[in-house]
Amino acid sequence: MSAKDFLGQFGKDLEKMKAQSGDMVGAFGNLFAKTMGEGVLTVKQKELIALGIAVSEQCEPCIMLHVKKCLEAGLTKEEMIEACGVSVLMSGGPAYTHVPMVMNAIEELIS
Repeated sequence: MSAKDFLGQFGKDLEKMKAQSGDMVGAFGNLFAKTMGEGVLTVKQKELIALGIAVSEQCEPCIMLHVKKCLEAGLTKEEMIEACGVSVLMSGGPAYTHVPMVMNAIEELIS
């Protein structure tokens, strides 16, 4: 699934989750907002960490969402790919095979 298709579907799915999951979506949203906002670390730094973990964990939805968040935070393709390199160093082959997904999502979302 393309990044744009995934993000469009995820938005619809999120609305269903909000309607059916009680407080889970709101509670996670609050945690996300408090954790990922400016602090000692910048939003850019936090998004690079999140993207690296998404690649390391091989979480395809997380990769798509954090590529989008990285772009919104003003990060460059080069910064994101370098963060992926750190993930590959720490996680090896499984992370390595997910870097093309990051590259494709970046290219799709910046066009």
